Amino acid sequence: CSKSLEQYCVEGMTTTYNGIERDGKTKTQGGYSDKIVVDENYVLRVPGNLPLDKAAPLLCAGVTLYSPLMHWKAGPGKKVAIIGLGGIGHMGVKLAHALGAEVTVLSHSLKKQEDGKKLGANYFYATSDPKTFEKLKGYFDLIINTVSAELDWNQYLDLLALDGAMVVVGIPENQTPVGSFSLVAGRRSLAGSLIGGIKETQEMLDFCSKNDIASEIELIPIQKVNEAYKRVLNSDVRYRFVIDIKSLEQK
Repeated sequence: CSKSLEQYCVEGMTTTYNGIERDGKTKTQGGYSDKIVVDENYVLRVPGNLPLDKAAPLLCAGVTLYSPLMHWKAGPGKKVAIIGLGGIGHMGVKLAHALGAEVTVLSHSLKKQEDGKKLGANYFYATSDPKTFEKLKGYFDLIINTVSAELDWNQYLDLLALDGAMVVVGIPENQTPVGSFSLVAGRRSLAGSLIGGIKETQEMLDFCSKNDIASEIELIPIQKVNEAYKRVLNSDVRYRFVIDIKSLEQK
C-alpha cells in the first residue's frame, strides 16, 4: 500500500462489491449502492468532462488496461496488440492509441473490424486465420490478452519481438500450458496485471479526461439486468452495460 499498489496487498485487497471487510466477516455491498463511506485515501475525483455513466467502467476496464500499458511503456514507436475487442479490450485500443503506439487488434474473426478501426486500431487480424500467425511472427513489443477464452499462448508468444512481453489480464478457467522455448528464444516475458492502485486509477481518469476517452456503453435500467446478463453471455454488447441506479426507485 505504501507503493500505491493496493491491489497487490499481501493480505488481500478489499473490494467494494460482494467482498469482505477487513474484519473478515462483513460483506461489502457496493455494487448497486448510491452512497458509500470510504477512507479519504481511497476517494477518486472524476473530471467534470467525463459523463458518469461512461466513466464508471473506466474504474475497472479502464485501469486494467492503463496499468500494463504504462508499466510496459507503450507509446510512440511501440507496436501493441490487444487480444479481444470486448469490454476490456476496447479500452486497450483507445488508451494505446492515445499513448501514441501502433495498435493491432487480434480477434477470432473480422466481425468487429470496423469498430476496431473507429476506436483507434491501425490493424485488425482474425486469429482464426492461420496466416495471421505466420505474418505477424516476431512483430509486437507488447501483447495484452484481455480474453478468458482458452488460447494457445505459445502461438501468441511467437508474435513478440526481442524483449517483448505478453501480459495476461483475462483469466481462463483452466491452466494454460506454456513451452519455454518461445520465451527463451527471444528473451520474451509472460506476465500478468491486476486492475490498478488508487494513484494510478486517478492518473488514468485524468488521462482519459485530457484525451476525451470514455467507455462505449449501453445504459440499462435494473429491471433489464437479467436480459443484459444473457446478452453478455452471447457477446451481444458494445461494449459495457451500465446500470442506471435511479431505476432502483422504480417498481
